[in-house]
Amino acid sequence: MTVLEHGAELAKAGANISNRRQAARFLARHYPLGAAGAAILIVFVLTAIFAGAISPFDPTSTDRGASLALPGAVHWLGADFMGRDIFSRIVGGSRISLAVGLGSTLLGCLVGVPVGLLSGYFGGWLDLIVQRLIDMMQSLPLLVTALVMAAALGPSLRNTIIAIAIPLVPSISRIVRSNTLALKEMPFVEAARAIGLSETWIAIWHVLPNTLAPLIVLVTAQFGSAILVEASLSFLGLGVPEPYPSWGRMLSESAAEYMRAAPWLVIFPGLAISLVVFGANLLGDALRDMLDPRLRS
Repeated sequence: MTVLEHGAELAKAGANISNRRQAARFLARHYPLGAAGAAILIVFVLTAIFAGAISPFDPTSTDRGASLALPGAVHWLGADFMGRDIFSRIVGGSRISLAVGLGSTLLGCLVGVPVGLLSGYFGGWLDLIVQRLIDMMQSLPLLVTALVMAAALGPSLRNTIIAIAIPLVPSISRIVRSNTLALKEMPFVEAARAIGLSETWIAIWHVLPNTLAPLIVLVTAQFGSAILVEASLSFLGLGVPEPYPSWGRMLSESAAEYMRAAPWLVIFPGLAISLVVFGANLLGDALRDMLDPRLRS
C-alpha cells in the first residue's frame, strides 16, 4: 500500500468515526423524547388490543350501589354517577379513540396524497382548481370543519371518522404537493423521462416514495389532533354515541355537575386524552428531527 492510499484509508476511517459521533450526539438529543412518545402510544395500543382482558368490569354495565364510588380496591379509578367503573371505561375508550385517530388519519391520507401528487406533478389548470378548493377548506379551523361535518352526518363511529378525515385532507395534500413540486425538477426524474417512462409511472414510483418522510411526520402529528378532535366532538354530543365509552363523552357527562363532588370523573379521562396526544406529539417531533437533513447537519 502506497503512502497516498494509506492516507486515504486513514481519512476515510476518521470521517466514519466523525459521522458515528455526530449520529450518536443526534440520537442522544432526540431519541429519548421520541422513545418516550412511542412508549406511551404502545401502552395505549396494547391497552386497546387487550381491553377485554384488562377491564375488571363491563364498561357499559351500571351498578346503582356503586354510584360515585371513590377510587379504591374494587373500583381502581372510582365509578361514575351510574356506577360504571371508570378504569374499565377508560380502557374501553382507548379502542374508540385509537380507532378514530387511526381511521381518520388513514382516510385523510387516502384522499389527500393522490390529490397533492396529481396537483403538484401535473400542474396547470388542475393545480389551480385543486388549490382553490384546498384554500376554501383551510379557511376554517380543523375543529370547526369537523363540527359542521359531524352535525351534518350524525353521531356514529363511522361518521365521526369521516367528519375528522375531511378537514385533514388539505394539510396532507399541501405537504405532498410542495414536495412534489421540488422533486419533479430533480435529475432522477429527468433521467426517468429520458428512458421513456410514462409520467404516471414516474409520479407513482419515483416521486411519491420521496414524499413519505415529511408525510410520516405530518401523519403522526395529525393522529394526535384527530384524537383531540374526537374527544371534543364527543364532549359536545356529536361524536361517538352511547353505549360506546368515549373519553370526551365521559367528560361531558361529569364536568358540569360532578366536578367538585367527584373530581376523579374528570381527572382520569382528561389525563388519558392528554397522555395519548402528548405521546403522539413527542413521537412526531422526534421523527421530524430525525428525517429532516437540515437538523442533522
